[in-house]
Amino acid sequence: MSKPLSLSLPAPVAAYFAADHGDGDAVARCFAEDAIVTDERRTHVGREAIRRWKTEASSTFSYTTEPFAVDEQAGGVVVSAHVAGNFPGSPVDLRYAFVLEGEQIAQLEITA
Repeated sequence: MSKPLSLSLPAPVAAYFAADHGDGDAVARCFAEDAIVTDERRTHVGREAIRRWKTEASSTFSYTTEPFAVDEQAGGVVVSAHVAGNFPGSPVDLRYAFVLEGEQIAQLEITA
């Protein structure tokens, strides 16, 4: 199996994907205090709600996330990633649309 190409991700986005393999607290620290995450048609507002979302997802399923494409657009960054694990429909390629505010994530929408 070949090694994936190294992507150049903005620091807050790289921090999110690095923390995604850790716990909810590590992920929550990547976000602004009033950030919004939309995943599986559910919206989570604020750092505490984001921490609960990630903690619940990580305790329910184990998975790996491998970003393979990045597209920086006005006001945001879109990352495509291959996600594989013990969840229904695995593996799947997901689209992570980030809106950044300085060195933190203000908004994230995850879609298939």
